[in-house]
Amino acid sequence: MEKVTVNASTSYEIFIDKGILDSAGDLISQVIKKGKALVVTDDNADRFYGGRVMKSLSDAGIEAMKFVFPHGEASKNHSTLLNIYEFMAVNGYTRSDFIVALGGGVVGDTAGYAAATYMRGIDFVQIPTTVVSQADSSVGGKTAVNINGGKNLVGLFHQPRLVICDTDTLDTLTPEFFSDGMAEVVKHGMIKSAELFDILSNKDIKENIVDIMKRNVTIKGQVVENDEREKGERMLLNFGHTLAHALEKYYNFTGLTHGCAVAIGMSTFTHIAERRGMCKAGVADKLDALLEKCGLPLTDNAPLHELYTLSLRDKKHLANGMNIVICSDIGQSEVVKMSVEEYAEFLKS
Repeated sequence: MEKVTVNASTSYEIFIDKGILDSAGDLISQVIKKGKALVVTDDNADRFYGGRVMKSLSDAGIEAMKFVFPHGEASKNHSTLLNIYEFMAVNGYTRSDFIVALGGGVVGDTAGYAAATYMRGIDFVQIPTTVVSQADSSVGGKTAVNINGGKNLVGLFHQPRLVICDTDTLDTLTPEFFSDGMAEVVKHGMIKSAELFDILSNKDIKENIVDIMKRNVTIKGQVVENDEREKGERMLLNFGHTLAHALEKYYNFTGLTHGCAVAIGMSTFTHIAERRGMCKAGVADKLDALLEKCGLPLTDNAPLHELYTLSLRDKKHLANGMNIVICSDIGQSEVVKMSVEEYAEFLKS
């Protein structure tokens, strides 16, 4: 079993291997010594893994209940959050208890925010079951829900006590959903690791999935250690996301998935950066080739002027401009500050 330690404001371990889901209770009991658990999950993850995780908790002597909500980005809202609070209050959950987030990024973000705010903060454990949640969103303590004005605009930083990544759970994903998650994996290679990018480009991804996930959480963990509150280096993790969040909002979070939107954002910004001399020649083509290998799109027909307006609502829009992540080469990235006017000219390129 692979293990990565994250030394943020709360230090915690990330365990990665095939077939460790049934050991979740034992792993949790070694970290959290008291309290009962609430397993928060969606109907998809519950169908495959809910029973196994509940049994694992019971076998480890941990009392647990389960809260299930409908899968999908549309559930990542205050209505779901309030329902979790009410369920916990009615069933007597206290500050000594904890939440187990079982599922993808929507589950992790929502359950994590519930843990960060219920009784002003309780412990939680991440058991991510999708590519994007294992590689990215389960690590780093970002929790949030969406509002009508935009994605992830309301949230808190709240680090988990433990992350358990069973890569066998990825076998139940549809090819489209697996591909969607790979956008964040490619992102980590682009911003921080030419070696990871090379593995993804030249090796069988599923045959090397444990190593790939370890490399991803190591990158994410190191960035979080250096900049937990996203004041500097952690902004690099937003590569591709400025345009992606605008695309998702344009389609009202339906039709175009997050990973597809991130892929389009990465490709678009890298081609523009090349044309403007901000990126080494040929990088955009290499990125496009890997995105296509992963089954991800490169372009979209949404009107650019509308995406510009929507991207100004993103949390990366500051009072004096925008923070844009540019990769000057594979594995090399920087945050470029632009005025709103400069950003408009950048997109027009």
